Amino acid sequence: MAFQNPPGDEIRHLLQTAKTIAVVGLSPKQDRASNGVSRGLQHFGYRIVPVNPGQTELLGEKCYPDLLSVPDGIDLVDVFRAPEYVAEVVDQCIARKFPAIWLQEGVVDEAAAERAQAAGLLVVMDRCIYKDYLLYMN
Repeated sequence: MAFQNPPGDEIRHLLQTAKTIAVVGLSPKQDRASNGVSRGLQHFGYRIVPVNPGQTELLGEKCYPDLLSVPDGIDLVDVFRAPEYVAEVVDQCIARKFPAIWLQEGVVDEAAAERAQAAGLLVVMDRCIYKDYLLYMN
């Protein structure tokens, strides 16, 4: 069976209940989608936890090298990495027992998404969290 995203009401519930979002692949470059989306999420009231091994701080928050290093209390992991890195990110989400993972537009790995679902994570794939916030929360 092919991967299917959760229905809109589940996506809305996730966006309503999440408070802290780890952003994997957050770029320091302001013209990159990961940076713009993360700034938007901060504006919407979410706390962003940047994950980028090449940085120490981004968007006023301490940056972590990987998901295994982030503090507890992550409600959602938002992924801005190429599809070939998704399996490793999913492994870290499963190891940390994070409740949900969001793979941004163009970030598609059906096998990893299905593995995350099987481990109990809510999975959204190939969608923009910023666009969905505007769609479901306004």
